[in-house]
Amino acid sequence: MAVQSKPAPLPSWGYAVAGSTGAVLANALVYPLDIVKTRLQVQVKRKPEDSTEHTDPHYTSTWDAITKIVAEDGVPGLYAGMNGALLGVASTNFAYFYWYAMVRELYFKSQKIPAPPSTAVELILGAVAGAVAQLCTIPVAVVTTRQQTQSKADRKGLIDTAREVIHSEDGVFGLWRGLKASLVLVVNPAITYGAYERLKGAFFPGKARLTAGEAFLLGAMSKALATIATQPLIVAKVGLQSKPPPQRQGKPFKGFIEVMKFIVQHEGLMGLFKGIGPQIVKGFMVQGLLMMTKERMELLFILLFRYVRKLRSEQLAKAAELAAAAASKAKVVIPITSK
Repeated sequence: MAVQSKPAPLPSWGYAVAGSTGAVLANALVYPLDIVKTRLQVQVKRKPEDSTEHTDPHYTSTWDAITKIVAEDGVPGLYAGMNGALLGVASTNFAYFYWYAMVRELYFKSQKIPAPPSTAVELILGAVAGAVAQLCTIPVAVVTTRQQTQSKADRKGLIDTAREVIHSEDGVFGLWRGLKASLVLVVNPAITYGAYERLKGAFFPGKARLTAGEAFLLGAMSKALATIATQPLIVAKVGLQSKPPPQRQGKPFKGFIEVMKFIVQHEGLMGLFKGIGPQIVKGFMVQGLLMMTKERMELLFILLFRYVRKLRSEQLAKAAELAAAAASKAKVVIPITSK
């Protein structure tokens, strides 16, 4: 993105609304993939001798998970916990895009010689924005993960699931389980949006507005890169926020390092990349749709702002004319008399 010497065409909240709107629409369209990748990531690979010990379903692939979920819960099962998930998406993305726009604007103002930010600076700006957003919104993510991994018989609403988390041994702080992993994972959106800005500058230098197809392609490419780089942490965070597996006998994990050790011990190193198929497809679609929608929403906001400013300037000009006319009428001509 080229450095702007003029004020940003939108305030920070304008970018935040555009980004969160795009994120909600994109995640709503591909939500079944979110359910599938979460369930694949929390299950522990079973050995042949363990096949009869557990009553909960075990999934071997994305399609196997979809068919088993539909068979057990019907099509609505693919949308379990959707309300909480979209609430979390909206709040997280609003906070992220708001602070991302803020820190970028502060960075540009601090530069004596205007120059585009380097890749390292883009990553740092994204990480700062992501950390602030996570601190505010992680409780919704914890509750949503619990809802997505509950069986049909155990399924509860958003508030009841939150109460269940609070009444666990962690208390209120249970709503912030996985915070450390989430703070480390701010590198994911940082890589995503940093890569997006760099790819935009490389493929479309000097172009202020991308077409829908161009924004989709760049968004999908940048998210795929970020997902591959951070998948082990994503799996560990989901393991922290869900109920502990049967092998733990109800004992929750203390940190994401412990989750990763458990996965490697029971499933090998490749277990850290379980669910990466639907994760990449979901990320590919969501990020592509998000950036495509965000670009359109930003354009709509800019046009709206210009229209409002035009109306305001016309009203001010009309008010000035009326004031001038009133002032001229109010002038009293005093006759000059001589003695």
